[in-house]
Amino acid sequence: MVPVLLHILIVCRHADSRAESFSQDVERLLIQHGHSVYKCKKNLLESTDFLFDPDSSPDLVVVIGGDGTILLATQRMPVQVPVVGINYGEVGFLADIEPDDTAELVNRLLKPLQVEARMRIELRLNGDVIGTALNEALIVTDRPAKMLKFLIHINGKIAERFRADGLIISTPTGSTAYAMSAGGPIVDPRVEGFLMVPLAPFMLSNRPHLIDSSRTVSVTLEATKPAKLVIDGQTEIHLEKNCVVELTKSDSPALFLEAGQNFFEKINRKLRHL
Repeated sequence: MVPVLLHILIVCRHADSRAESFSQDVERLLIQHGHSVYKCKKNLLESTDFLFDPDSSPDLVVVIGGDGTILLATQRMPVQVPVVGINYGEVGFLADIEPDDTAELVNRLLKPLQVEARMRIELRLNGDVIGTALNEALIVTDRPAKMLKFLIHINGKIAERFRADGLIISTPTGSTAYAMSAGGPIVDPRVEGFLMVPLAPFMLSNRPHLIDSSRTVSVTLEATKPAKLVIDGQTEIHLEKNCVVELTKSDSPALFLEAGQNFFEKINRKLRHL
């Protein structure tokens, strides 16, 4: 097979000198293999600009950093293109490649790229689109140790009403993030659904739910206490009493390069290092 060269964007974890130095090595290695490479100069934590012009999208985005950097990169894409993460974070559930395995990855980069689509959640607040989550949307109080009251509708029907410190609405990809820490299950990313995990619920009968992605889920905040919605640990939005947060499956999934890693083996390996 004649290799088809790629147009590649490198995104590096901000303010990490080791990651920055390593990104230069990755850039040289990719160029040696004939690929067209350019680097993101923006600080993703401070800039809300798109990573690239939608009319000249790269074939692949290589993210050198942790899960937070990968989440930010997908949020800043005007259209979703394949991404692969090289782990320069702490655990890196979203990063399939360890630094020592980078050369092997580069040797296997051919077009057409083999990718896996990862479901994202589109969020609406009182009917207006406010963002898209690859990991999770979190609703918590602004005041510690105060409970919130939630009313859950599924396809317009009341499914549950409960009190808790907060509520996590996660994708299967995000099941290994905050949802796992809160007692939720690890979900195969090929399963498409909304994982709802109450945080410290008042009643022990309020258990995590996995809801098919074809359904429409809405969360009404019945509490009078100040609360906020946090998307992928990055974006915070203030919530008023009786506001309605609606969740649907996004029409634009995130795209991850298939790097030859078995999901369950990867999770097992990373959990052993926690």
